[in-house]
Amino acid sequence: MAAITRTRVLKCDSESITFSASGAKPIYSDPETEKAITFAVEHLTQGHVVAFPTETVYGLGAIALDASAATKIFSTKGRPSDNPLIVHISSLSMLSSLLPPSYTPSPAYTTLMRTFWPGPLTLLFPADPSRVPKIITAGHPTVAVRMPAHPVARALIAATGTPIAAPSANASGKPSPTRASHVLRDLGTSGRLPLLLDGGFCGVGLESTVVDGLGADGALRVLRPGGATVEALVAALADLDLESETSPKMRVLVHQRDFVLDEREQDAPTTPGMKYRHYAPGVPVTLLYTTTLPSESATRRKSSRVNPDDSPLLARARLEKVRWLTFPLGESSEPACAAQRLFEGLLSLEEQGVERIYVEEIPEEHEGLAFMNRVKKAAAMSLRIEI
Repeated sequence: MAAITRTRVLKCDSESITFSASGAKPIYSDPETEKAITFAVEHLTQGHVVAFPTETVYGLGAIALDASAATKIFSTKGRPSDNPLIVHISSLSMLSSLLPPSYTPSPAYTTLMRTFWPGPLTLLFPADPSRVPKIITAGHPTVAVRMPAHPVARALIAATGTPIAAPSANASGKPSPTRASHVLRDLGTSGRLPLLLDGGFCGVGLESTVVDGLGADGALRVLRPGGATVEALVAALADLDLESETSPKMRVLVHQRDFVLDEREQDAPTTPGMKYRHYAPGVPVTLLYTTTLPSESATRRKSSRVNPDDSPLLARARLEKVRWLTFPLGESSEPACAAQRLFEGLLSLEEQGVERIYVEEIPEEHEGLAFMNRVKKAAAMSLRIEI
């Protein structure tokens, strides 16, 4: 294949893709979409990276079992090599190819896979070291795996016939892309991204929830909140009969709320999004606390500004003589909408040339937990303000 100098963009009609009864084979009603995915498969099997949509954010994919191909993910993104990758599959048989032959998923994992796959949930599994390259796991004995729900992502993985490793398709540390235009803006001029499948806007808008259920105590630890809410995880496990003297009731613990990593785990986390600063645009972001207290390191002072559509700060901002650009995130009672639009808002305001972005807190419940997780990582500072 000739040297790559620019990114080729191919449109895909998500609604034209269905799957066989087993879910393993994609069926297309649009010939152009089928051609685009076939072309993307050729790129992947030749060792190149391909950007593609998922229901969470756009991913930058390479064949997971090919260490050389996976290396290009890191060079294209500028991603640190000690930041592990999530592996995407399209079937349970594909999952088995990543795990030790002797491993059997726990009843809790089986329930979560049945409930949330395909979907925005990533689970940590023991990796088969003879098959999964160390560059994928950053040298850990575990591998993070999910089965995406987006038809283009599922079709691409199924047509390739092998797991695809894929972090978000952005420059490392920047907001994750939820539109093809975001990917082009970040990576399209690098000369290292040959192909982008444009499948439209990502419906969830934030990365997947990452759960580790491999601990000896049997608890499920949410390492990164995301599209599968903690409340939904708890509800899915409610009918699982684990109450006995030898199997206590299943616990779902959230990082930074219910537990913290030890020093070793902080230096070498098993999942992405935990060690390095993430999600930050090229202009400073300030998180505004209006009902709760910020962290101890936050600065306290009065200010006023932006976010949810029903925020009294928005009305106050309109009275000032300073020109404020706003990006609506929906009503504060609709955290899923705020989560879906967060990254697009950060990128849109940056593109409009603002000097600083202010984001108002929302309750850390349902999708609001993931929203606040991302804003806290993106923010250079936080303020407690009086309304």
